[in-house]
Amino acid sequence: MKVLNILARHYLPLHSLDDTVAFYEALIGQKARLRFDYPEYALRLAQVASILFIAGTEQSLARFRATQLTFMVDDIDAFARHLPSVGATVLEAPKQVPTGRNMLVRHPDQMRVEYVEHHDKHPADALP
Repeated sequence: MKVLNILARHYLPLHSLDDTVAFYEALIGQKARLRFDYPEYALRLAQVASILFIAGTEQSLARFRATQLTFMVDDIDAFARHLPSVGATVLEAPKQVPTGRNMLVRHPDQMRVEYVEHHDKHPADALP
């Protein structure tokens, strides 16, 4: 059971996603290694380095804005079992999402964190 990466979440309007991603690709010197649409929630997402860009309308973003970080993990089921024993609360149990499976957790300090296990793990997403 390991946290592979921690992503800062940046919420933005749909119309600015491509320009924003291009800016960070140039600034950081890395191409986006993840891009996908999440039609169920009317969102488009992209990842550049350790930034997760979540684009949508104010309405489609509203339910996600309280979530502050995304923890990419190697075994979401193991985390779902472990986290309650250390004082965290699983708010939404693991479920299928376009990239694999995720769950929503509230840590003891009240931070809301998405945990996600991708089907196709990218080697650059493993923290040293």
